[in-house]
Amino acid sequence: MLKIWGRLTSVNVRKVVWAAQELGLAFERVDAGRQFGIVDTPAYRALNPNGLVPTIEDEGFVLWESNTIVRYLGARYGAGSFYPDDLRRRFDAERWMDWQQTRLNTACGPAFWQWIRTAPEQRNMAIIADSVAKAQPLLAVLDAHLAERAFMLGDSLTIADIPMGCEVHRWYALPQERPALANVDRWFAALSARPGVKGVFDIPLS
Repeated sequence: MLKIWGRLTSVNVRKVVWAAQELGLAFERVDAGRQFGIVDTPAYRALNPNGLVPTIEDEGFVLWESNTIVRYLGARYGAGSFYPDDLRRRFDAERWMDWQQTRLNTACGPAFWQWIRTAPEQRNMAIIADSVAKAQPLLAVLDAHLAERAFMLGDSLTIADIPMGCEVHRWYALPQERPALANVDRWFAALSARPGVKGVFDIPLS
């Protein structure tokens, strides 16, 4: 059985759990990281020397890095639609997954840390404002991309929707004003209604 280490309050763990649920995989999840500890133990560091979550073990194969885990699960258990067979469609998905990690997450992350992980009396509103200013043009790019697509690659969910959906879920849960993005809003509502996301989007940020 697939084993997943990581707490569901982690955006990166949510990606892996959602992908596993979309694929109908049986799995065991072990809370790890932050208040749950485990990540600094010798046994865990032997699996993941970074001491971060998520980490998976699938029939003896150990893997870390959330987007890579989503790719692996898709390739092994969802080849065809979820993990595109067509090379160009696959790398279109890969491109957006990298963009989420290197551009959108980098822009959105500081606001999350200030709102959720920083005590109110220590919160720096200038950092939040800068994060919003950097994130909004990127979200506009996403909105334009989704103007003629139900999902990131077209009419069906793929690996590309998982990291992007988790990033937008976290951004939308922050207590700040944001301009309406009709296409992102419609896409995110469709993601939120999927059975596979149950238990992933319906927990508070922490």
